[in-house]
Amino acid sequence: MSWQDYVDKNLVGTGKISKAAIIGQAGGVWATSAGFNLSLEEQSAIVHAFANADATLASGIRLAGQKFFTLQVNERSIYFKKQADGCILVKTKQAILVAVYITPIQAGEATPVVEALADYLISVGY
Repeated sequence: MSWQDYVDKNLVGTGKISKAAIIGQAGGVWATSAGFNLSLEEQSAIVHAFANADATLASGIRLAGQKFFTLQVNERSIYFKKQADGCILVKTKQAILVAVYITPIQAGEATPVVEALADYLISVGY
């Protein structure tokens, strides 16, 4: 399966994720949903968000020009909110899954989808 298939089928295709991307921890976008454009600065911020939890908690993150506020940070996952919408970042061995959900989708519906794909990618070495 291609990286684009993971975005199209396993994330956005579930109906629980509105926009998604997979970026490499070493940099670069591996795949993205249509119209979800992450600038180089945003990509860098995503990668560095895991390295500095305090800064991430304090400043949140920008994705495709939209500001999200941080709810929770741990070694594997970071959860963000913007009004009723949200974003989930999940780190695997080599990549970071970026998933945005838009109301009426709720965090409780979106989070298991992203975490399950991360579990699978980790299990196969990514």
